[in-house]
Amino acid sequence: MGLIGELLALPLAPARGTLWVLRQVVSEAERQYYDPSAITQELALLTERLDAGEIDEDEFDRREDELLARLGHGPVGGVAETDGRPPAPSGQ
Repeated sequence: MGLIGELLALPLAPARGTLWVLRQVVSEAERQYYDPSAITQELALLTERLDAGEIDEDEFDRREDELLARLGHGPVGGVAETDGRPPAPSGQ
């Protein structure tokens, strides 16, 4: 981009910076949300609460299913941690 283009785009710099920060925050939040060790800790705490009688079987099953779904799916568009290619279809 030439000098004229840079000068014309200058007023948009704060918006681009804000979008970059928001993307970084979302990325970190997803990383923490889908972190397998955090999910494992939550499952252990959930089991302790069931054993202590703080929650019933139905609540345990519902929350366990949610945690296992998070563990199995990972972040949406989770190809970021691979080499950029989509995963190969199963059975090959």
